[in-house]
Amino acid sequence: MTRSDFLNQLAQSFSQLAQRDTEFAVNTILDAMSDALARGHRIEIRGFGSFSINRRPPRVGRNPRTGEQVVIPEKLAPHFKPGKALREAVGAPISVADTSDTSASPSSLPSIEV
Repeated sequence: MTRSDFLNQLAQSFSQLAQRDTEFAVNTILDAMSDALARGHRIEIRGFGSFSINRRPPRVGRNPRTGEQVVIPEKLAPHFKPGKALREAVGAPISVADTSDTSASPSSLPSIEV
């Protein structure tokens, strides 16, 4: 699922909102989440999951072309940990009624690009 697919689905679910209002709401939420993570805060959405920042310590790597040692500096990376409800929903077995669509293998499930 792409960002535009997500926005279209929300606009259809909430027909009282205009497309631009839906887009504004999604952008506002994502901006607030990005700002909170940039300030080092943790975000928890019950039933969905939590977002936090992981510290990756500095290390010594190698340049694959020359074999020369390279110092890789410390990095801070965003991390998502799914909540129990999301893990159970994703890991739930597919019912007999859902097996009529043979293209729904785990590798062909839609992904969300935001």
